[in-house]
Amino acid sequence: MTARIIIADDHPLFRSALAHAVSKVWPEAAIIEASTAAEARAALADGAAEALLLDLHMADSTGLSVLMDLRQDYPALPIVIVSASEEPRVAAAAAQLGAAGFIPKSSSLDAMREGLSAVRDGDGWFPEAHAGADDELARIASLTPAQRRILAAIRQGLLNKQIAYELAISEATVKAHITAILRKLGVNSRTQAVLLAAKLDVDQPVADSARA
Repeated sequence: MTARIIIADDHPLFRSALAHAVSKVWPEAAIIEASTAAEARAALADGAAEALLLDLHMADSTGLSVLMDLRQDYPALPIVIVSASEEPRVAAAAAQLGAAGFIPKSSSLDAMREGLSAVRDGDGWFPEAHAGADDELARIASLTPAQRRILAAIRQGLLNKQIAYELAISEATVKAHITAILRKLGVNSRTQAVLLAAKLDVDQPVADSARA
């Protein structure tokens, strides 16, 4: 069966650069391009993939939450983060959350091929040695998908009754989830939970945001 490699990035030119690197590492692979996380999920639903190359900033994803969700649903899938952010903490967080590699968008094609080859061979690929595990990030990762959805709603400033309406659950269920979220995160208030969840955010460099 032909290997399938999914490239999820909202910049067509960068998808083309990644496709070129992929074709050198997996010469016979079928390359599927996606411009949103939803399109990447649809491609995964169509059949098994050898790897997913994932940008953290697309129309429907703006941070590490998308990586957590995909790792939850596809635990065996190698996911390589390709990011305009070169913050060491972002690469370290991606590694802790289960990414197979982290390739900065500023990398040369040779470096991209080297990183993808390492992932193909079952090795991790990250730009530099990173610090030890982040306990706060581990607590966020311990949340269930339902709890993460509610935490995301809290970050949007929604009230319990609004969250209940959006998720089609009772307000009592929302309150129970929030109690569990606060306990898992080791915090005492919604505000503290929101501040902690900011660890999932990834700053988008201005130069990348302005790029055509």
